Amino acid sequence: QVQLVESGGGLVQAGGSLRLSCAASGSTFSFNAMYWYRQLPGKQRELVAHISTGGSTNYADSVKGRFTISRDNAKNTLYLQMNNLKPEDTAVYYCSARPVGLGPTFASWGQGTQVTVSS
Repeated sequence: QVQLVESGGGLVQAGGSLRLSCAASGSTFSFNAMYWYRQLPGKQRELVAHISTGGSTNYADSVKGRFTISRDNAKNTLYLQMNNLKPEDTAVYYCSARPVGLGPTFASWGQGTQVTVSS
């Protein structure tokens, strides 16, 4: 399994930017599809963005055009660049790794990082 540690969260005003990082260890990072999820207060965890081992990306409609997911396989690190942040982006953000060809039960998760956007 992959061990994941998120960083980069914090408090930012609406319209501002943050970049989240997720450092991976313990397995071959490049063999994993990577995901960013978030959990809003009182709600279920939701998928924010996904990047495949080949670099293809997908985004939730709510963040398209504002967030960018990327990965640096040489540094074993996943990123989420978040621009034009809105108060409704306030959540705990989690990264997740899933080995290629395996289902969600094989996913690894980080501990999460809090993002708070003030209006």
